[in-house]
Amino acid sequence: MSRRSIVFCAFAVVAAALFVRLGFWQLARLRAKVQRNAVIAAQQRTRPVQFASLPPDTVAARYRRAVVTGAFDYEHELVVSGRTHQGSPGVELVTPLRVPGSDTVVLVNRGWVYSPNAAAVDRGRWRERDSATVTGYVELYAPDAPATTAATDPRIVRRLSRREVASRIPAPLAPYYLVATGDTASAHPVRREMPVLDEGSHRGYAIQWFAFAAIAIVGALAVIRRERRAP
Repeated sequence: MSRRSIVFCAFAVVAAALFVRLGFWQLARLRAKVQRNAVIAAQQRTRPVQFASLPPDTVAARYRRAVVTGAFDYEHELVVSGRTHQGSPGVELVTPLRVPGSDTVVLVNRGWVYSPNAAAVDRGRWRERDSATVTGYVELYAPDAPATTAATDPRIVRRLSRREVASRIPAPLAPYYLVATGDTASAHPVRREMPVLDEGSHRGYAIQWFAFAAIAIVGALAVIRRERRAP
């Protein structure tokens, strides 16, 4: 075989080994996702627990069903802009809930409301009772980033990061917030549904990497066969 063919075949073998490794890595991620989904699904089927009894570990608490009772603080309510629902522009209303006997505030995502520009909304129109018992699931704050306050209204934000929320609410915050679920009555914001669990794209990526490995090997075998047939 020529030196060029040897180099090509060696490169193809190394590439195929790398592609196979990446394929098994995606399968490992798929197994981890399936196991995590099983845990989350079991949590979603259980009865809601008291928010105060949730574990301090944010990862373990995520998607847990919980219930909390307190009084809404509409004065410090936040508007998360740029949220859509069934193709319509709107916002989500996130309201602090003050729990009796505690100085820690639980942030509650009360749901989606229509807004033509996906930012401005009449918050007073969507007030509910001051005292409430909220049932929903736990969600984590977005990663901290530079402030995204809208110039027209300091209560409007584009993302719900802990740093940004803490700068607008004068009280200690719970390590995660609660997304309200429930009925679809038009008298209050549209509640979210429980998150839909899926396996992601790991299986498809694994198949792609294994296909790339097969192509590399087939290419190397084709070069070897051509070299053997050459005079």
